Amino acid sequence: MIYVVMGVCGSGKTTIGTALAEKLGLPFRDADEFHSMENKKKMSQGIALTDQDRRPWLLAIYKYMRRLSKEGNSGVVTCSALRKSYRDILVNGCISEEREPIPEIVFVLLHGSRAVLQNRLDSRSGHFMPTSLLDSQLATLEIPTSDEKCVQVDISMSPDKVMDQIIERTRTIAIKS
Repeated sequence: MIYVVMGVCGSGKTTIGTALAEKLGLPFRDADEFHSMENKKKMSQGIALTDQDRRPWLLAIYKYMRRLSKEGNSGVVTCSALRKSYRDILVNGCISEEREPIPEIVFVLLHGSRAVLQNRLDSRSGHFMPTSLLDSQLATLEIPTSDEKCVQVDISMSPDKVMDQIIERTRTIAIKS
Protein backbone atom coordinates (compact mmCIF):
# COMPACT_ATOMS: atom_id res chain seq x y z
CA MET A 1 0.00 0.00 0.00
CA ILE A 2 1.15 3.52 -0.76
CA TYR A 3 -0.10 6.08 1.73
CA VAL A 4 -0.51 9.64 0.47
CA VAL A 5 -0.82 11.84 3.55
CA MET A 6 -2.68 14.92 2.35
CA GLY A 7 -4.15 18.18 3.63
CA VAL A 8 -3.62 21.91 3.76
CA CYS A 9 -0.52 23.58 5.15
CA GLY A 10 -0.21 23.10 8.89
CA SER A 11 -2.22 19.87 8.98
CA GLY A 12 0.84 17.85 10.01
CA LYS A 13 1.57 15.99 6.78
CA THR A 14 5.32 15.80 7.35
CA THR A 15 5.06 15.01 11.06
CA ILE A 16 2.45 12.29 10.60
CA GLY A 17 3.93 10.97 7.35
CA THR A 18 7.39 10.59 8.86
CA ALA A 19 6.06 8.92 12.01
CA LEU A 20 3.73 6.63 10.05
CA ALA A 21 6.55 5.51 7.76
CA GLU A 22 8.77 4.84 10.75
CA LYS A 23 6.04 2.91 12.58
CA LEU A 24 5.28 0.77 9.50
CA GLY A 25 8.93 0.41 8.45
CA LEU A 26 8.31 2.05 5.07
CA PRO A 27 10.25 4.58 3.02
CA PHE A 28 9.11 8.20 3.36
CA ARG A 29 9.19 11.06 0.85
CA ASP A 30 7.91 14.56 1.46
CA ALA A 31 6.21 16.31 -1.46
CA ASP A 32 8.33 19.39 -0.84
CA GLU A 33 11.32 17.39 -2.11
CA PHE A 34 9.65 17.23 -5.54
CA HIS A 35 8.98 21.00 -5.88
CA SER A 36 11.15 23.05 -8.18
CA MET A 37 13.14 25.91 -6.69
CA GLU A 38 10.92 28.26 -8.70
CA ASN A 39 7.79 26.87 -7.01
CA LYS A 40 9.38 27.16 -3.57
CA LYS A 41 10.39 30.74 -4.31
CA LYS A 42 6.85 31.65 -5.40
CA MET A 43 5.31 30.14 -2.29
CA SER A 44 7.85 31.80 0.00
CA GLN A 45 6.75 35.11 -1.51
CA GLY A 46 3.10 34.30 -0.71
CA ILE A 47 2.22 33.56 -4.33
CA ALA A 48 -0.15 30.63 -4.75
CA LEU A 49 0.90 28.08 -7.36
CA THR A 50 -1.11 27.65 -10.53
CA ASP A 51 -2.19 24.29 -11.92
CA GLN A 52 0.54 24.73 -14.54
CA ASP A 53 3.11 25.12 -11.72
CA ARG A 54 1.79 22.03 -9.95
CA ARG A 55 1.60 19.62 -12.88
CA PRO A 56 5.36 18.73 -13.12
CA TRP A 57 5.46 18.44 -9.31
CA LEU A 58 2.48 16.06 -9.24
CA LEU A 59 3.90 14.00 -12.10
CA ALA A 60 7.23 13.67 -10.29
CA ILE A 61 5.44 12.33 -7.22
CA TYR A 62 3.39 9.98 -9.40
CA LYS A 63 6.55 8.62 -11.08
CA TYR A 64 8.13 7.95 -7.70
CA MET A 65 5.01 6.11 -6.47
CA ARG A 66 4.65 4.18 -9.74
CA ARG A 67 8.23 2.96 -9.33
CA LEU A 68 7.43 1.80 -5.80
CA SER A 69 4.34 0.02 -7.09
CA LYS A 70 6.11 -1.69 -10.01
CA GLU A 71 8.78 -2.94 -7.60
CA GLY A 72 6.07 -4.32 -5.30
CA ASN A 73 6.98 -1.90 -2.52
CA SER A 74 4.92 0.20 -0.15
CA GLY A 75 5.68 3.70 1.05
CA VAL A 76 4.45 6.92 2.60
CA VAL A 77 4.36 10.16 0.63
CA THR A 78 3.04 13.54 1.64
CA CYS A 79 1.25 15.82 -0.80
CA SER A 80 -1.36 18.50 -0.27
CA ALA A 81 -3.44 16.87 -3.06
CA LEU A 82 -6.08 19.54 -2.54
CA ARG A 83 -8.11 19.01 -5.72
CA LYS A 84 -9.58 15.85 -7.17
CA SER A 85 -7.79 16.59 -10.44
CA TYR A 86 -4.47 16.58 -8.55
CA ARG A 87 -5.31 13.26 -6.91
CA ASP A 88 -6.25 11.87 -10.32
CA ILE A 89 -2.75 12.75 -11.59
CA LEU A 90 -1.21 11.10 -8.51
CA VAL A 91 -3.17 7.89 -9.18
CA ASN A 92 -3.13 7.82 -13.00
CA GLY A 93 -0.18 9.90 -14.17
CA CYS A 94 -0.76 11.81 -17.37
CA ILE A 95 -4.38 12.40 -18.10
CA SER A 96 -4.52 10.62 -21.44
CA GLU A 97 -5.47 7.31 -22.93
CA GLU A 98 -2.11 5.89 -21.77
CA ARG A 99 -2.88 5.82 -18.06
CA GLU A 100 -0.89 3.62 -15.75
CA PRO A 101 -2.94 3.71 -12.55
CA ILE A 102 -1.42 2.84 -9.20
CA PRO A 103 -4.15 0.74 -7.56
CA GLU A 104 -2.62 0.46 -4.10
CA ILE A 105 -2.74 4.19 -3.28
CA VAL A 106 -4.81 5.27 -0.31
CA PHE A 107 -5.21 8.94 0.54
CA VAL A 108 -5.15 10.03 4.17
CA LEU A 109 -6.78 13.44 4.65
CA LEU A 110 -5.56 15.21 7.78
CA HIS A 111 -8.24 17.74 8.63
CA GLY A 112 -8.86 20.20 11.41
CA SER A 113 -10.35 23.55 12.25
CA ARG A 114 -8.93 26.74 10.78
CA ALA A 115 -7.96 27.85 14.32
CA VAL A 116 -5.88 24.72 14.92
CA LEU A 117 -4.21 25.07 11.51
CA GLN A 118 -3.45 28.77 12.04
CA ASN A 119 -1.99 28.08 15.49
CA ARG A 120 0.29 25.40 14.06
CA LEU A 121 1.45 27.66 11.23
CA ASP A 122 2.10 30.55 13.61
CA SER A 123 4.29 28.34 15.79
CA ARG A 124 6.49 26.84 13.06
CA SER A 125 9.60 28.48 11.71
CA GLY A 126 11.93 27.95 8.79
CA HIS A 127 9.30 26.71 6.34
CA PHE A 128 8.97 28.31 2.92
CA MET A 129 5.14 28.26 3.04
CA PRO A 130 3.81 31.43 4.68
CA THR A 131 0.67 31.41 6.84
CA SER A 132 -0.92 33.85 4.40
CA LEU A 133 -1.60 30.95 2.00
CA LEU A 134 -3.79 29.03 4.49
CA ASP A 135 -7.04 30.62 3.33
CA SER A 136 -6.13 29.96 -0.31
CA GLN A 137 -5.49 26.31 0.49
CA LEU A 138 -8.71 25.93 2.47
CA ALA A 139 -10.65 27.47 -0.43
CA THR A 140 -8.96 25.09 -2.89
CA LEU A 141 -9.48 21.90 -0.85
CA GLU A 142 -11.94 19.48 -2.45
CA ILE A 143 -12.83 16.82 0.10
CA PRO A 144 -12.29 13.37 -1.46
CA THR A 145 -15.43 11.71 -2.74
CA SER A 146 -16.67 8.19 -2.08
CA ASP A 147 -15.10 6.94 -5.33
CA GLU A 148 -11.61 7.78 -4.03
CA LYS A 149 -9.80 5.49 -1.60
CA CYS A 150 -9.46 7.94 1.30
CA VAL A 151 -9.71 8.06 5.06
CA GLN A 152 -10.13 11.28 7.01
CA VAL A 153 -8.47 11.79 10.36
CA ASP A 154 -9.00 14.68 12.79
CA ILE A 155 -5.70 16.37 13.64
CA SER A 156 -6.85 17.53 17.07
CA MET A 157 -5.72 14.16 18.46
CA SER A 158 -2.15 13.34 19.46
CA PRO A 159 0.14 12.17 16.64
CA ASP A 160 0.10 8.62 18.07
CA LYS A 161 -3.71 8.54 18.01
CA VAL A 162 -3.76 10.00 14.51
CA MET A 163 -1.44 7.20 13.34
CA ASP A 164 -3.54 4.54 15.10
CA GLN A 165 -6.63 5.90 13.31
CA ILE A 166 -4.83 5.86 9.96
CA ILE A 167 -3.67 2.26 10.38
CA GLU A 168 -7.09 1.08 11.57
CA ARG A 169 -9.04 2.85 8.82
CA THR A 170 -6.70 1.93 5.98
CA ARG A 171 -6.88 -1.75 6.95
CA THR A 172 -10.61 -1.55 6.21
CA ILE A 173 -9.88 -0.11 2.76
CA ALA A 174 -7.24 -2.78 2.07
CA ILE A 175 -9.71 -5.53 3.01
CA LYS A 176 -12.36 -4.10 0.64
CA SER A 177 -9.92 -3.76 -2.29
